[in-house]
Amino acid sequence: MKPESSMFLLAGGTILPECVLILGLLIILIIDLASTKKETTVLYITSLTTLLGTIAILSSRWDTESITSFSGSFQIDSFSRIFQIFITLCSIPCIPLSIEYIECTKMPISEFLVFVLTGTVGGMFPCGANDLVTIFVSSECLNLCSYSLCGYTKRDIRSNEAAMKYLLTGGIGSSMLVYGFSWLYGLSGGETNIQEIVNGLSNTQMYNSAGVSIALVCVTSGLALKLSMAPFHQWTPDIYEGSPTPVVAFLSIISKIAGVALATRILNISFVSSANEWKLILEVLAISSMILGNLVAITQTSMKRMLAYSSISQVGYIIIGVITGNLSGYTSMCIYILFYIFMNLGTFACVISFGSRTGTDNIRDYAGLYAKDPLLGFSSTSCSLSLGGIPPLTGFFGKLYLFWCGWQAGFYLLVSIALITSVISIYYYLKIIRLIIYPRNNERVNYYIRTYIVPPVASSATKNSIKVSILVCAMGSILLGSPTNPMFSLIEDTLRSSILFSHS
Repeated sequence: MKPESSMFLLAGGTILPECVLILGLLIILIIDLASTKKETTVLYITSLTTLLGTIAILSSRWDTESITSFSGSFQIDSFSRIFQIFITLCSIPCIPLSIEYIECTKMPISEFLVFVLTGTVGGMFPCGANDLVTIFVSSECLNLCSYSLCGYTKRDIRSNEAAMKYLLTGGIGSSMLVYGFSWLYGLSGGETNIQEIVNGLSNTQMYNSAGVSIALVCVTSGLALKLSMAPFHQWTPDIYEGSPTPVVAFLSIISKIAGVALATRILNISFVSSANEWKLILEVLAISSMILGNLVAITQTSMKRMLAYSSISQVGYIIIGVITGNLSGYTSMCIYILFYIFMNLGTFACVISFGSRTGTDNIRDYAGLYAKDPLLGFSSTSCSLSLGGIPPLTGFFGKLYLFWCGWQAGFYLLVSIALITSVISIYYYLKIIRLIIYPRNNERVNYYIRTYIVPPVASSATKNSIKVSILVCAMGSILLGSPTNPMFSLIEDTLRSSILFSHS
């Protein structure tokens, strides 16, 4: 075999999971164009099979060595592989969660599935991007899909407004990121590879210059805006409230996973000489996010806006793992992200199910839900309590490991504020749960609960698909914390070979 052919096969092998997803979305487009009637079942099965196949390929490469391809612009190691699995994993439940909503709104199914698969590809590429150009292009792929999904319900004014706001704020974030990249490119002597930038800065003696500080501020601000960290969070509640709920469920996790992976790689590799500076910046952003997110969430009357502020605070918790900068911190961060997928998607699944039957997402309209629909009430309760970190649920173990690693690394103020704000979050979750289980005695059962129809057990596949998703996420929110110790050891052993620790 010729060297060129072998290099092409090697490069193609590193992006095989992404190629499978691209093939799947092409098949969906062909089926949609070729068929005269709506092949909804075939489209759903195709998308789910594609995602499951992608996870199988990624899982089979769990222990493989780090591979660099495409002239060094793409690198797959244990860290990027874990985050790619997380992104694919969070995309799988989003499809059955959206079936009932799409049928109610009578929107094109193929468009939604194509955007979800394309967004998954766009989220996976930044996890292994090793070049400034690759990072920007792959991030924009996810951003463009996100804008399209926000405006998916074209006849809804709020959806169109959310898409426009997301487009404008996303453009600002990308501009800040690119401006920071341009400083790195110039100061390093024309390097675009994030590993070679370090050598370039050393050769040009610019690693302690004011230009590097400007680049750090711009890159960190751009990433913070994409992660919706305070004070760059203003767009998040409006986007959550105006966008279709299945879209919000999808974007609320995939954007955070891709953003955290990207921030970890860039800051730990390109800004290795400015570690103290970026850790201080992230610490301030994390503290601001935890305080603002949890305090403002208390005052919200809409479930989607409350979850928006909750997600802002959750990013603050996740960033603790990045700030620690050690193997244990990254491991605990990965575990918490895995738990967060089930907790967050489970909560959104309950909001989708309730909203599809009642047309409201107002918190007070949930009063008495448990008596009418015990399954939905129980699932909503378990996922919310897990998000709050109540023992012995999954969220408690995730926060326990994350906070302990931060405390051991010496970030006492950060962890103390995280503990206090986590207790505050329990208050507004319990307020909702009390409404669901024990409505006020002096109030009549509200109109939405009176007219709420519980689908029978032997209902259609559409109704059962969201039920299965809710149950899986609820069980994950309750039981997934039990094997945390072996999970921690497995991920820690896997991360040792990552490029992030070859520089330490």
